Amino acid sequence: MHLLNLGILAHVDAGKTSLTERLLYTAGVVDELGSVDDGNTRTDSLALERQRGITIKSAVVSFAVGDLTVNLIDTPGHPDFIAEVERVLGVLDGVVLVVSAVEGVQAQTRVLMRTLQRLRIPTLIFVNKIDRRGARHEEVLAKISERLTPAIVPMGEPAERGTPAAYFAPYPADRLRPRLLDPLAAHDEGLLAAYVEGGVPDERLRAALVRQTGRALVHPVFFGSAATGAGVAELIDGIRELLPPARADADGPLSATVFKVERGAAGEKIAYARMFSGTLRTRDRITLRDGEEGKVTAISVFDQGAASREASVTAGRIGKLWGLGTIRIGDTLGAPRPWPGTGDTNGEPWPRPGTGDPLGESWPSPAGGHHFAPPTLETVVSPGRPADRGALHTALTQLAEQDPLIGLRHDESRGEISVSLYGEVQKEVLQATLADEYGIDVHFRGTTPLCVERPLGTGASVEFNKKDGNPFLATVGLRIDPAPVGSGVEFRLEAELGSMPYAFFKAVEDTVEETLGQGLHGWQVTDCVVTMTHSGYSPRQSHAHQKFDKSMSSTGADFRGLTPLVLIAALREAGSRVYEPMHRFRLEVPADTLGAVLPVLARQRAVPRSTRIDGSSCVLEGVLPVARAHDLEQQLPGLTRGEGELECAFDHYAPVAHGAVPDRPRTDPNPLDRKEYLLNLTRRVGG
Repeated sequence: MHLLNLGILAHVDAGKTSLTERLLYTAGVVDELGSVDDGNTRTDSLALERQRGITIKSAVVSFAVGDLTVNLIDTPGHPDFIAEVERVLGVLDGVVLVVSAVEGVQAQTRVLMRTLQRLRIPTLIFVNKIDRRGARHEEVLAKISERLTPAIVPMGEPAERGTPAAYFAPYPADRLRPRLLDPLAAHDEGLLAAYVEGGVPDERLRAALVRQTGRALVHPVFFGSAATGAGVAELIDGIRELLPPARADADGPLSATVFKVERGAAGEKIAYARMFSGTLRTRDRITLRDGEEGKVTAISVFDQGAASREASVTAGRIGKLWGLGTIRIGDTLGAPRPWPGTGDTNGEPWPRPGTGDPLGESWPSPAGGHHFAPPTLETVVSPGRPADRGALHTALTQLAEQDPLIGLRHDESRGEISVSLYGEVQKEVLQATLADEYGIDVHFRGTTPLCVERPLGTGASVEFNKKDGNPFLATVGLRIDPAPVGSGVEFRLEAELGSMPYAFFKAVEDTVEETLGQGLHGWQVTDCVVTMTHSGYSPRQSHAHQKFDKSMSSTGADFRGLTPLVLIAALREAGSRVYEPMHRFRLEVPADTLGAVLPVLARQRAVPRSTRIDGSSCVLEGVLPVARAHDLEQQLPGLTRGEGELECAFDHYAPVAHGAVPDRPRTDPNPLDRKEYLLNLTRRVGG
């Protein structure tokens, strides 16, 4: 039995969840079609998904096609959930990218296709809604070629499109052959030579199509309708024939990736893991991140539409795992997944993804993980009833434990919790999750951009043990220096490592990282090197025949208490600059609306870097402050008769150049004010 882990990707409302239902129905897994409009689809399990008709969390179902078992993963289409999409991509063997025959190639479709190309994931394209009025054929193919990839192979064409009787007419061999030759020969010189010398047998062309589709060099295109079922049988045949099954080494070392975590009815964590190698059994003990150990207490494996309890899950499959209480999305079980080798590409090396993708959001690390663009917005969430404040704190902490992309910030003095976001729709998702799963009604303040701080120069400070009013039994000296953009924070030692117990050095290092969470203006400080230049402590002392006297001996608390004062003093000497998040954007508008659009772009502080006229359309690319993106998106339909398309993705941080430098309310004891800091610290210790 072969396995295929398949993703369904699309722009919002292109019909991917409906296609999932149709695939399950055609495969005989369900007896009745679910409907997005009716809210009874198999994969949309969250209440808000059913209400809004959009997919938010990836869901897994399975079906069989002959000797092939397909694990079908339905992923979000809304741009606010691009991180959810990209987390799933790492566990897929192939993808069906859905495009609407009516709306055509849309903004999110382009973002998704670029990501698929960068990761070299084999992809079929399904042009949906051929039964809808306004469905197009040649125009959509032209747009796919122009805006997604020219390496496409139409496998047929729609007939009677725009009517309920629309159907997909596959090309016979004589009509398919000329459409195959050019895209396939571009990657196969032998094929081109054989054609020049006298012709290529259909069997060789078909084999080349299978091989190059599996290497993500070409992308077969199918037409159909998820609503009527037109073209779905042909798509299923294409999935079975053209997409490569999972490579599975059940006897190899354990290697799996967790791509989803949910909670069961009893509140227990359930992890969804893709097995790349080895076998995982019930009662197996496995090492998680940071050396933590967990024991698998139960396993379910997806098969024939649902997950059923099994004693083990083997390579290639997706399993649901119980018992791993500290598991998080993105965790690796066992050995990290190796980077795909030459065996995946018939001897040709895979490209190493990196920077430079115009609107991509992440790239895989050699260990198989993903580095996601940071959330760029923040909002304060408050309970509707003050009595729910503690429950809200617990609920949000649980959600953040499950998903490392949810960032929380607790302000104990104001009794507030801030949540980091990718977009406005995530507010609704969080609100619905808290109401449905935890029974907590919440409301939000307006969103604000998440800025960062970077040091302007070098600064240093030192406080010596028992000198100059230092209330802590510790000597700490720190220097902070700027580092290259994107390098993060590095901690170094100039002080001799053996000059005091290692635990005290570790206390300083950990506190440096925590303190840099709030710089001179309250924002995260990044791209710097912090060096410990001085160290000292009071050795353990005790009175004769008495116990250890903490008042005469240094403890970790002394170093944790002193470090923020020294570090902030060094940062104050260095100075810092606040940087705001910037999107790169691509805006396509009717050319005759450009005169109305340009002044609005200027007011939103957008900076076009290129402008080109493409027929009756004008395409602008440039950068835009994240804080202004939502306003521009709201104004665009009125400026462009509803025809404007805006694509945005995080690009970089830029110095705040307009208006007052934004300050973020502090949630720490405030080491900027020595007297207030020591008072706050005393209160916390006393409390």
